[in-house]
Amino acid sequence: MVYRAIGLMSGSSLDGLDIAFVEFRENAGSWSYEIKATDCLPYGNEWIEKLSYAPSMKASDYHLLHTDYGHYIGQLVNGFIEKNSFQYQVQLIASHGHTTFHMPSGRMTAQLGDGASIAATTGINVISDLRAMDIALGGQGAPIVPIGEKLLFSEYDFFLNLGGIANISCNNPSKYIAFDICPANRVLNMLAAGAGKRFGENGEMAAKGTIQPELLHILNTLEYYQQPWPKSLSNDFGTQVVYPLIKNAAFQLSDSLRTYVEHVCVQIHNSMQGLLTGLANNASGHRLLITGGGAHNSFLIERLKSHLQPLSVNVHIPAKELVDFKEAIIMALIGVLRWREENNVLATVTGATRNSIGGAVWMGQEA
Repeated sequence: MVYRAIGLMSGSSLDGLDIAFVEFRENAGSWSYEIKATDCLPYGNEWIEKLSYAPSMKASDYHLLHTDYGHYIGQLVNGFIEKNSFQYQVQLIASHGHTTFHMPSGRMTAQLGDGASIAATTGINVISDLRAMDIALGGQGAPIVPIGEKLLFSEYDFFLNLGGIANISCNNPSKYIAFDICPANRVLNMLAAGAGKRFGENGEMAAKGTIQPELLHILNTLEYYQQPWPKSLSNDFGTQVVYPLIKNAAFQLSDSLRTYVEHVCVQIHNSMQGLLTGLANNASGHRLLITGGGAHNSFLIERLKSHLQPLSVNVHIPAKELVDFKEAIIMALIGVLRWREENNVLATVTGATRNSIGGAVWMGQEA
């Protein structure tokens, strides 16, 4: 079977909307894919402000933003289709939306971007609310990308996504494991903004800084890092817990960035060490695929390789398109699996009572 789907992802780092149009082929349970086109459409200041302050809005304004953002997403998709001459080729859109609330303990997660609005604007069938079913079943609702890693990239042992939040997956033959490690790009971007820059510029500022041991100790001993998996993080942990700790320490910007880069590397090392305990020794080393915006930060990757070398972990950075759009590609696959009414969220990853078929279906096409 052949499926042509668009995957949409808006990450916590607020870089913009990632769009990937992918052709999937399924043959006797084996999946392959071909990327037809990708794009990242940056948010203007107005949308950055709206999405940033959405959690503090009153209920009526929040729901108005939910539908407004859905129509906006639909317009962006229409522009993407027209730009690439994909009219009448897209069978399905799978939209992750932009996460505003994530409270698994209360069995609640919320992503902005009304699926009905996207379907109405594009005239294409839409799958949205991808995490809700897993949350209802008592799971963390995150990470949800492991199903795509398992089906599309099975040659790797580990998968690390360095997005707004760093998360890791372990392709353990007996039990697929994945969880959120720590805030990553979102905090680094917020710190860089203190110098009037939107991004950390490939790590140059951090490379000039000095690690502050006391701050590093405070960060590394936060309660979340002592919890066992399955576990997941909300954006608030980075913006309301971690970032204020660093700002209140009042170190030079370069030192704050350097210390936080080290913190991210320490937490990834600790997570890898715990996961390797349950795997058989591999004389040639375990293969780690790194994607997400942080994969472009050469200083962060350099420090990470140094931390992982004693664990015999071989770091692999793929082609830029996969680095930047892996999550959008997998969102498209998750939507296809939902359309096929097949499991698209793994309970071993999230801690739910069972695997599930997640996603609400909105029919953009008239019967």
